[in-house]
Amino acid sequence: MKQYSFTDYFENEVLVHFLTESLNMKLKYYKETDSLYIDFLSTPSVSTTEVSEGVALDYDSNGNLTGIDVDNASKKIDLNEVILSSLPPAVQAQIA
Repeated sequence: MKQYSFTDYFENEVLVHFLTESLNMKLKYYKETDSLYIDFLSTPSVSTTEVSEGVALDYDSNGNLTGIDVDNASKKIDLNEVILSSLPPAVQAQIA
């Protein structure tokens, strides 16, 4: 299994394309507020549920999870690496 640093995620064009186009998932880290938003769907969220202190789940009007918001992310998550596993073989070949 190949591991990528958080920086690699943003610098590896193929990986960014796979995550944003194939999975429709985006990781957005905001250094100025130390928050991480994991965006799953492009539909707007209409409701939010805080599941633990500083971790909120956003839902669209159909009840689908649209994103996860993590406040004080560097204290809750190791932002030094992003580990991708179980990728389709074609994607693995492109990013190897």
